[in-house]
Amino acid sequence: MTQQQPLELGHGISMIDLHDLGLPNRTGCYVFREELTLIETGPSRSIPYLLQGLEQLNIRPEEIRYIIVTHIHLDHAGGAGLLIQHCTNAKVIVHPRGARHLVDPSRLIAGAKMVYGDKFDELFDPILPVPEERILIKGEGNTLTIGPGRTLRFLDTPGHALHHFSIYDPVSHGVFCGDTAGIRYSHLEADGIPFFLPVTSPNQFDPEAMLASIERFKTMNLSRLYYGHYGMTTQVDEAIRQVVHWLPRFLEESERIFTENAGTVVQLVDLISQRLMDIIRKELSEKGIQDSHPVYQILMMDAQVSAMGLVDYLSKKSEKAKA
Repeated sequence: MTQQQPLELGHGISMIDLHDLGLPNRTGCYVFREELTLIETGPSRSIPYLLQGLEQLNIRPEEIRYIIVTHIHLDHAGGAGLLIQHCTNAKVIVHPRGARHLVDPSRLIAGAKMVYGDKFDELFDPILPVPEERILIKGEGNTLTIGPGRTLRFLDTPGHALHHFSIYDPVSHGVFCGDTAGIRYSHLEADGIPFFLPVTSPNQFDPEAMLASIERFKTMNLSRLYYGHYGMTTQVDEAIRQVVHWLPRFLEESERIFTENAGTVVQLVDLISQRLMDIIRKELSEKGIQDSHPVYQILMMDAQVSAMGLVDYLSKKSEKAKA
């Protein structure tokens, strides 16, 4: 297992690369030095990387006080049950709508198996329950003081999922936004291209709620956004502009395919993901990015999962219209 040194992001915050999906620069765990607090665990397969990162930071797992998960999707929180076996003094902080699914992850497992199929065990197994007494629930406006002058504030930010909150850090004037404000493709930073896309995963994607949550970030005049996927940006206005630009394009292209084709869900997902890739590839080609660029490995996976969420959303919208 090869693990790069954790990145120092300033303001007492470090980031450990969790090698989610076996890929570098995919999912990160953020570490606050004050009262040793973590944000995001990644899936269970990421826990060895997380523990090694803590060791590189000279932090013993039993010193960790809080483990915060922005939402309970497995790529962000699937490893929580395994991690607390090492972080024996830590509480897991979760949105009110997510707590019961950490205590009993059976529905999470079933939902992920529908999305990932035969790859589920390879990517996510094992998913262990979090004992109820180890869970701390935080909702809109709640706070957590983790050091002198550092009180984190929790913001209810639905759109990607109903069980999603974001965390405002007053010291860096930044928000840990999970998946609400999309994905930051750090792989393109070396090419001088900041690139951000929305992520519309099943099964609680709500475009109006997502735009409202992003608008909330915009009104805060933030200095930083800390992404689940992946890393930190100080280009907050540009990140928001891009996601707000792409989200209606995703919807428009998907709705056209959804209404013009009578295929199965699988066929619709394939058609939509291919169309999303076409327009993304065209955009990146105009910026000088070749088809052989490694970013496409991740983009294709993301387009597939986003297409699943779009089909799910459009199916529910169609059924509602018929009712």
